[in-house]
Amino acid sequence: MYFIDSEAAISNMGYSMSRLDIDSSLLCESDGKSTLEADGSYRPNKPLNYLDHEIAQETKLKSAPDEHLSRVLPGKREFPVSTFKMLAGRESNYSGRGRFSAADCRHVLGRYLPVNGPYVVDQMTTRAYVSQFSADGSLFVAGFQGSNIRIYNVDKGWKVQKNILAKSLRWTITDTTLSPDQCYLVYASMSPILHIVNIGSAATESLANITEIHDGLDLSGDDDGGYPFGIFSVKFSTDGRELVAGTSDDSIYVYDLEANKLSLRILAHTSDVNTVCFADESGHLIYSGSDDNFCKVWDRRCLKAKAKPVGILMGHVEGITFLDSRGDGRYFISNGKDQTIKLWDIRRMSSNATWYSNPGFRNFEWDYRLMDYPPQARGFKHPCDQSLATYKGHSVLRTLIHCYFSPTYSTGQKYIYTGSHDSCIYIYDVVSGAQVARLEHHKSTVRDCSWHPQYPMLVSSSWDGDIVRWEFPGNGKAPAPPEKMKNRRIHFY
Repeated sequence: MYFIDSEAAISNMGYSMSRLDIDSSLLCESDGKSTLEADGSYRPNKPLNYLDHEIAQETKLKSAPDEHLSRVLPGKREFPVSTFKMLAGRESNYSGRGRFSAADCRHVLGRYLPVNGPYVVDQMTTRAYVSQFSADGSLFVAGFQGSNIRIYNVDKGWKVQKNILAKSLRWTITDTTLSPDQCYLVYASMSPILHIVNIGSAATESLANITEIHDGLDLSGDDDGGYPFGIFSVKFSTDGRELVAGTSDDSIYVYDLEANKLSLRILAHTSDVNTVCFADESGHLIYSGSDDNFCKVWDRRCLKAKAKPVGILMGHVEGITFLDSRGDGRYFISNGKDQTIKLWDIRRMSSNATWYSNPGFRNFEWDYRLMDYPPQARGFKHPCDQSLATYKGHSVLRTLIHCYFSPTYSTGQKYIYTGSHDSCIYIYDVVSGAQVARLEHHKSTVRDCSWHPQYPMLVSSSWDGDIVRWEFPGNGKAPAPPEKMKNRRIHFY
């Protein structure tokens, strides 16, 4: 699917600067995925599961153009507003600011999806597990099963800035996280020890404890009896002072980097904690997801008095592979082995978990690492589903596949995107639930992908060893010009 832009309302503002091309195979007249309007614009239909919640309004407001640009008649507004009209309005200073607002920028950028390509960034002989842009988009991290972590300098033509050979690797690199100042990288594997690397050093090659020191941060305590648990997920706090990790011993760990010690362990779930993240910049709230099918919310301010979650969210009928916070301490998404992404509002959570323990859905044996999802299970729905919306189409098999909100700066978080076992990358509209793009290139599972924080660029990593880049318009090329207007004879009097 290719999004370049919609044509403007010709009678009002002339021809738009680019056109919208849509893969007709992704259009759906009956299931609410998308509609091609007469004027060439893309508008999602209102499906049966259309998100009727305040997050829908918040999402729209984040990328709503100035009312002077969208108003066509008193009480009537045009949406979306063409890029041509937006630029003309800016030059005419319709808003009175002489420039675009943040919402205006998102309104323009949000329709330009990174779907052109792919352009190969790197090819390795081992499976790629991790993709991650830095907060400013200047660096990109890729982690591989063969002990390698590569950091690319995006601003210098994707040159390898640091090639890290991991220490004490068990099975694979399961996760990485960059410090907010982009000076340090922490990596995890199926070992209770995290390793931290100074990526600001001059050397390109970083061999653990040979050319550079990879300090070990041991999460195992004296009371663990040397149990060799693994770490599935690790994230820096916004201030860079702490790390939170989810592990195979059903626990959440918080490591204090300033004190250089483990500050908190929570026996959080009844199965593997596959994913954790901080809810917002404060660092007080932690979200966790597990193979016990539950998402849990933890308030660190309450843990000393009551070592329980402040809330539990149910809706998945299989284990949870990944969580991504919207960053507002209220909403997050989860990817599940039930082949769905779910959107959550923590204000819907319940504090009593005693009756969640055995929903009793499954009457079959199934292992997502080895088997396809049973056809008879695809219609299952949790009778007490607390999620706001469910997104389907991708495949969550074989590994802990990641999903994310699209960037705030360029899209206003109006999309959700995910890797998939079927070798594709899927992009969904948050509000309508429509699948707006499916990117095809890889020949094996896409475990992770990352959207550039400022530009319409997405990078995917796959088990085929390829790291590839998707862009709009693609490789620096200009968009295709609009169709020329019919020549008209001009008379002078």
